[in-house]
Formats: sequence, structure tokens, C-alpha cells
Amino acid sequence: EVLKTYLKNEAVQVEEVPFTKEGTIDRSALNKMLGNDIACVVAATPNFFGVVEDLSDVAGKVHDAGGLFITTTTEPLALGLYQSPGEMGADVAVAEGQSFGNAISFGGPGLGIFAAKKEHIRSMPGRLVGETVDADGKRGFVLTLATREQHIRRERATSNICTNVSLCALAATITLALWGKSGLRELSRINYSRSEDLKERLSKIPGVSIPFSGTTFNEFVVETKLDPDELVRRLSAEKIVPGIPLSKAYPEILRGLLVTVTEMNTDEQVKKLLEALRLVL
Repeated sequence: EVLKTYLKNEAVQVEEVPFTKEGTIDRSALNKMLGNDIACVVAATPNFFGVVEDLSDVAGKVHDAGGLFITTTTEPLALGLYQSPGEMGADVAVAEGQSFGNAISFGGPGLGIFAAKKEHIRSMPGRLVGETVDADGKRGFVLTLATREQHIRRERATSNICTNVSLCALAATITLALWGKSGLRELSRINYSRSEDLKERLSKIPGVSIPFSGTTFNEFVVETKLDPDELVRRLSAEKIVPGIPLSKAYPEILRGLLVTVTEMNTDEQVKKLLEALRLVL
């Protein structure tokens, strides 16, 4: 949706690749979409459904078609267990690093991670400029995500780092240093195990099924016989957030619910969720 918004006035067409019954990219559909006019393919692992997949073959197909391969990682903790974007052949990799020591803090701050192969580094944006109109309807421009240095030095500015970004990056650096390589891997294992355990226990509740068979990390999709919006409404009254209904993003998954469990969820919370679901389903 963000890409479509940015590119709506450009001669660029954004197409979404279908998914398989495993919750992975439909390779056959992708092959048909890879023409000489392809600019790039953007793929996530873990993806929107929490499914993890090896995208090395996708990278190869995109490169053969003359495009760039870009990965997005909403939960980089998964990289403690799975292949990195670079290992899969990504040209550009972006991620959200909030879980690296930055508290949720009422929705923020986010910690964006942006990496590219050496040949693309000089193409990375230092600032984003948006077009708008003033109170009189006259054309104007505005700097988005601008830093103070860019206001002072203007075209000579090189830094895209502000104070808050530095603080978030520092918190992530300290956290990763404390974890170390073995600590990151162990935390990833804990997250994987807890979500797999909940997935198995949920699948045994009458009225609950797991639609995707692919490997997942942290979050996964369940389908329930009760309307997901109604389910969320009922359990919210018990101060339980069972998941996020998927029908708005994917109308074809009408009864889908995206469930997440991490090392922050206690055994008591998991037990309370299971008991509540047994009562309402």
C-alpha cells in the first residue's frame, strides 16, 4: 500500500504475487510476471503470514530478468535461525529493528534498517522530498524525514542521522552486544519454539485450523469458525488480544486471524488465551 501511494503518479505498475497453500510465494505466477520491464521484486521473510522461506531461487530469477531483488524483514530476530538477505542474493535489504532493545513506547519509535550491496550504496536516498500545495493552492515542496543538518547545510548535507535515530541505534547496538551471537540465536530459538507450541495447541481446539503448512516464526495464521472480528471483540472484553483479523488485507482469508507469541508472553497468558478460545468456539 505504501509503494502504491508513493508511485501512484509515476509510470510504475505495482503487482502483488499470489501465495500458495503453504503461505509462500507462488513461483509459477512469479515466473509469468517476470518480463523485460521488471524493475524489482520485493519479498518478505518472515512474510505477512509469519511464513519463512528460502528466497535464493527468487533472487536468481529476478536477476536473470534484469531486475533488483529487495527483501523486507519485519522481525530480524528470525535471522538468528534463518538465512540472511545477503545469503539469499538480495540487492537491497530493509528491516524493522525495534525489537533490538527499543521499547514499544505507545507505537514507537521505529528503528529502520537499510542495507545495500556496495554497487548500490550511492543510490540510497539521503532525504525524501514530497510535493504539496500551500494554503493558497500554490505548488510547494516539503522535506520528509529531514534532519537538522539538512536545513542548515542544505545541498552540502551528507548526514541522514538525527538525535533520536542515534539513540535508537545505540540501544540496538548495546542490546546486540549484550546478547552476542549465541544469545541472539538462543532468543530466536525461544521465539520459534513458543510459537510452534501455541500453534500445535491451538490446532487441537475444535473450530480452529491452521491454513498454511509453511514454517513460521513468531506469528502464524489460524482460521476459526467464529467471525474473527467478533472473536476479537469478545476476548477483548476479557483483556485478551487473540490476534489481528486478516480479512481487510486479504478478503479471501475471511476467517483468518494472525496470532503472535514471543518470549515476552508468559505461560499464564498463553493458558488464558487457550481457555478463552475453548469457551467461545
